[in-house]
Amino acid sequence: MRARVKLSLASSNPGKLAEYRALAVADSAGVANPLDARAEIELLAGFDSLPSFEEDAPTFAENAAGKALHYSRLCEGIVFADDSGLVVPAMGGAPGVRSARYAGPNATNAERIAKLLGELRGKVDAERAAYFVCAIALAQGGRAMAIVTARVDGEIWESPRGRGGFGYDPVFYFPSLKKTFAELLPEEKNQHSHRGKAFRKLLSSLGTS
Repeated sequence: MRARVKLSLASSNPGKLAEYRALAVADSAGVANPLDARAEIELLAGFDSLPSFEEDAPTFAENAAGKALHYSRLCEGIVFADDSGLVVPAMGGAPGVRSARYAGPNATNAERIAKLLGELRGKVDAERAAYFVCAIALAQGGRAMAIVTARVDGEIWESPRGRGGFGYDPVFYFPSLKKTFAELLPEEKNQHSHRGKAFRKLLSSLGTS
């Protein structure tokens, strides 16, 4: 069994915690092996009571780094934070860093997808090219330890497909598997997703992979 590093996720989102925990026990092929977990991950204690960080930078990496540095100054141990989203070149890079706020601060996933499909109505082929980006930053005591990014390329499907995933997954078509991200099995998504790729880079930077 390899050594495990203890990490605090700068979030109060249990769904995101579950996804990172799944990645921590998955190998490069996305296959889970709980006995060989590479990290122990917990939500940052008292996250909602801490001074918040405004994610208003123009890039995913800057938002992730700023958030990790901010919260690492407020707690003990190693903190990691991420920022991710969907980029559609034909839309000038939108939704981009505003992916979660694309249809308004309180919009549902369905509302964000509906707005995206509306913007792409009538566009075909290369105009529907898109990619997901994930940036993850690691910090301790206000000092940056690592910043990694990864992306996965695909295209925007004309209507939602699949019941898995979240966010824009139902309309993000992954050509090599001929499925949307919402149709992928968990191990398939762990292997191919932007978040999976970025997290494996992060663990590699810590010497745990």
